[in-house]
Amino acid sequence: MIAHEKVHPELAETLAAMTERPTNPYTDIEATRAGFKAFLGARIPGNDPRVTIEHTAIPGPDGNTLDAQVLRPAGAEGVLPGVLYLHGGGFAYGELDGPSPMARDACVAAGAVVVNVHYRLAPEHRYPAGVEDCYAALEWMAATAGELGIDAGRMAVTGASAGGCLSAAVCLMARDRQGPRIAFQALLIPCLDDRARTASMVRIDDPRITNGAGVRHTWDNYLGADRGPDVPAYAAPARATDLSGLPPAYVLTCGLDPLRDEGLDYARRLAEADVPVEVKDVPGAWHLFEAYAPETALARRTTDHWLAALRVALAED
Repeated sequence: MIAHEKVHPELAETLAAMTERPTNPYTDIEATRAGFKAFLGARIPGNDPRVTIEHTAIPGPDGNTLDAQVLRPAGAEGVLPGVLYLHGGGFAYGELDGPSPMARDACVAAGAVVVNVHYRLAPEHRYPAGVEDCYAALEWMAATAGELGIDAGRMAVTGASAGGCLSAAVCLMARDRQGPRIAFQALLIPCLDDRARTASMVRIDDPRITNGAGVRHTWDNYLGADRGPDVPAYAAPARATDLSGLPPAYVLTCGLDPLRDEGLDYARRLAEADVPVEVKDVPGAWHLFEAYAPETALARRTTDHWLAALRVALAED
């Protein structure tokens, strides 16, 4: 269990009231999906007057079709920046009936057209299905930018947790495949390294929050427990040997998150590769703490911080 003095004072009461999570949330994936949808759905307003939402279908890479929502700031006119939002949920859950609250926030804060895409999920569809779906969505955004009212020179990708992994991977893919230009990547509490050997991965073992054991189950579910040592970088971006030429980045980490160290290390390596990068670490906070304590000042400051970075990155020159 996490020592009380290590928890941010604003979060102590919330953590004390939390119960233990399943040791392996992928054992009953349908129950996990339903539980997450109920948990997050209760925190989403049914009608957000700040945005308009259009449901659409995107051609997938394997003859499949991807459901997506296109969000626009209400009343906005002219050509706007674009954001591809990739939801989290361990590559296996996290989809909602409507767009994520984070997608809505990005739409309003950045004044952007946001594409919230529903990629294929593991274990039914393991790597590379999900990340190839996300890349197909990026290509679709770029190809239909004129119809969508998007400035193709101001497109960003963002997501939290597994969504952060997929966002980083899509940036690698776009660079390597000479694909659409990405102006910015916002990697929020990203899951990047399937080897799961960092100090924070070992240290964070509290069963009430995302912990090292749970992250290892996430990778096993996404890549298979029998995967060999040669996992590709598009699956686990921390394995990329060359980070040069990638879009400017923002990396958010939390002090009580087993993913903290791999996020900080990826940010350091981006900087060493001459990629502009801004880092925000939140001491005393756990993975996705904002969903558990949304009314705290800490949650509001953290959300405002990454949204401000996105807004500035996509502002017109």
